[in-house]
Amino acid sequence: MKKDNVIKHKSFQFAIKVVELYKFLSSSEKEFVMSKQLLKSGTSIGANVRESEHAESKADFIHKLSIALKEANETSYWLELLKATGYLENSDYLGLKNDVNEILRLLISIIKSAKR
Repeated sequence: MKKDNVIKHKSFQFAIKVVELYKFLSSSEKEFVMSKQLLKSGTSIGANVRESEHAESKADFIHKLSIALKEANETSYWLELLKATGYLENSDYLGLKNDVNEILRLLISIIKSAKR
């Protein structure tokens, strides 16, 4: 990973937003199931990115980031479902969806580069 670790920073900042959204959904909206799933997958992205920093091999590095990619994709699903069921306002949804899409693009790019 590079000195200026963009994916590490963006995934951490995204996790903070997910935690804040979870706190809102569980306390104000009394929504516990989808928000908990979002919390798990949304924070797992950064955890796997962080694990990849100390990968034991190139294959392990790719594997950790592939898990982060899957978690990001799952997070996107939960955001879409929360929006479709009326728990997320359009503006909140669009901001988070843009963030997770950027993370997805970064992860795909890093994985492709690492496989070369």
